[in-house]
Amino acid sequence: MNPRETVRLAAVQVVAGTCVADNLERAGALIAQAAREGARFVLLPEYFALISPDETEKVRLREAPGDGPIQAFLAGAARRHGIWLVGGTLPLAADDPARVRNATLVFDDQGRAVTRYDKIHLFGFTRGEEHYDEARTIEAGAQVVCFDAPFGRVGLSICYDLRFPELYRRMGPVDLIVVPAAFTYTTGQAHWEVLLRARAIENQCYVLACGQGGEHDSGRRTWGHSMLIDPWGEVVSCLDTGPGVVCGDFDPARLAAVRASLPALSHRLLD
Repeated sequence: MNPRETVRLAAVQVVAGTCVADNLERAGALIAQAAREGARFVLLPEYFALISPDETEKVRLREAPGDGPIQAFLAGAARRHGIWLVGGTLPLAADDPARVRNATLVFDDQGRAVTRYDKIHLFGFTRGEEHYDEARTIEAGAQVVCFDAPFGRVGLSICYDLRFPELYRRMGPVDLIVVPAAFTYTTGQAHWEVLLRARAIENQCYVLACGQGGEHDSGRRTWGHSMLIDPWGEVVSCLDTGPGVVCGDFDPARLAAVRASLPALSHRLLD
């Protein structure tokens, strides 16, 4: 990848079920499709390997860092297709044996692990019969994580993190923010796109967001609408619901033009 040339990015949207092997097979086929369509940087959604009605199932399936079938799948897919792959999230062992870290792992185009981010903000929501409490089975992370991809600086975040703009300010200037997610239908319909566009506008960067999108075996319904947004806040491409791939280009010239015409990042006065 040349840092002065456009780079094709892709988000792989899935509707994960309760069988890890089946979920990995379907995700693998869509990663291959993204690579065929020219993507060099691919993002998977949160919980791409499992969504179960039993929230403790992910605790039983947790992997040690650097070891396990989900991590082997990600490394192999990145190496096989020669892409940078951001592995949505997967359950990694936590200090508390009754919980996991909901972790994003990044692999380079040789299949080497580059960095890891553990979700900081844990989702809680109650409306009628709809109820979520991630803190029951997930141990929160504490570190803001960015890394250098061949085309620019990338900031990592996960789903509910999207509601906390201070996280993104802590990243410093980045060229791309990624948001793997499993937004519920209720909250996604109300807030998903407006929050994503806000993060792109205020940080003057691209945002690549990848959601689960549809009706799951567990009965859960997710919003989907995986999309790429440019630094002006315009939606470049979007996939509403169902499994599939959404592609779009990261254009460094577009990034530079937005920042030059409206130098808001250099006008900041408050931390």
